[in-house]
Amino acid sequence: MGLRAKIGIAIAATAAVVAVLIGVLVHNRTVDAQFDLAAESIDGRLQSLVQDRAAGVDTGRAIVDPPDLPGPLKKAVEHGERGVYLEPGGPAPHLWAASKLNGEIIALKRPYVREREVLRSLDRVLWVSGVAGTGLGCVVGLLVAHRLGRRLTTSAGTAQRIAEGDLTARLPRGGKDEIAQLATAVNTMADALAARLQAERDVTANIAHELRTPVAGLVAAAGLLPPSRPTELVQDRAQRVRGLMEDVLEVARLDARTEEADTELRSLGELARRTVAAMSAGAAPGVGPGAVPDAGSVEVRVVSDGLVETDPRRVERVLVNLVGNALRHGAAPVAVEIEGGVLRVRDSGPGFPDALLAHGPQRFRTGGGSDGHGLGLGLTIASGQARVLGARLTFANPAGGGAEATLDLSGALRSSTEDAASDRPRSDSP
Repeated sequence: MGLRAKIGIAIAATAAVVAVLIGVLVHNRTVDAQFDLAAESIDGRLQSLVQDRAAGVDTGRAIVDPPDLPGPLKKAVEHGERGVYLEPGGPAPHLWAASKLNGEIIALKRPYVREREVLRSLDRVLWVSGVAGTGLGCVVGLLVAHRLGRRLTTSAGTAQRIAEGDLTARLPRGGKDEIAQLATAVNTMADALAARLQAERDVTANIAHELRTPVAGLVAAAGLLPPSRPTELVQDRAQRVRGLMEDVLEVARLDARTEEADTELRSLGELARRTVAAMSAGAAPGVGPGAVPDAGSVEVRVVSDGLVETDPRRVERVLVNLVGNALRHGAAPVAVEIEGGVLRVRDSGPGFPDALLAHGPQRFRTGGGSDGHGLGLGLTIASGQARVLGARLTFANPAGGGAEATLDLSGALRSSTEDAASDRPRSDSP
């Protein structure tokens, strides 16, 4: 049960309880007031009749020794007391008053129907008022609950946007209640988080920029060394440093959220084939010769091809990183599958770490790869590029084992090219 329903039910229940309590209180007070007034009136008349009869005047209104006198009143009178008694039995209640004079019981009796009808009318009014009040309480409760629930839903949505990386999201300010205090606290937290992350990004980007020139010089100097095994090691390490520096710069650009996609209409299956083939030759974006081991063994399966309006360079970058991650940290066989506007990369390794499945790729956070070097920046860059494309990149460990990364470009799918590609092999290994 949601908070809105709980608040609405609580207010409605409170209104109903208050209506019942007020109704019971008014009913009982009215009953007591009616009886006191009627008893005072009939007792006064009885005293006048007793005085008249004691003086020898018989007005004919008194009942002498009535046989149907109620037992409780008769017992009180026999003990020398004057009393008033309401006889509720029968269809028409009566009010009795009696006193004893010279061994005789002098009594008065009158119907109590008018008071009973007034009480019934009052009860009907109380019931109608109680129902109306409860209904009004329900309406007010729903309105209050809806308003509070909408504000809390807005707060939760904004907090979720901040958690997903939109550090410009803020809650509207206004009011002095607890929800307004919550909004202020969330905005303050978002400001502090944005400032901290921006400082970290600036430091990272500045370091990468400062290292760009010396790293480029290092790579150039390594290229001038005479051929030898130590030279190969130096050149390999220099290339890795340069690759890491370029990755850091790319992450900084993606974090700034200033990148925009340059879209074209492309066949997703053909794009995947060319990218994997380029990886084998060391010509893919961000991939040098031999940078991705065994790229030539990757199998491309086109279940159903499709034309997508997307940025082919960024799709290549995502695919290169997913395949590279599968080859480095997974196990053969590695397959790229195309189905409409969906691209999947599967491997037979130990699967993605639980932290990545729960929170997504985190820059500089490593996991247990087969070579012990962790995940690096590859998946972080892939997620950032997918966001620029307006696509959805998800990670899963299938039940049969291994790891599966899925890039969903269905939103950019324009038409199917399955018939046009039917004469092509359904799978190949570039």
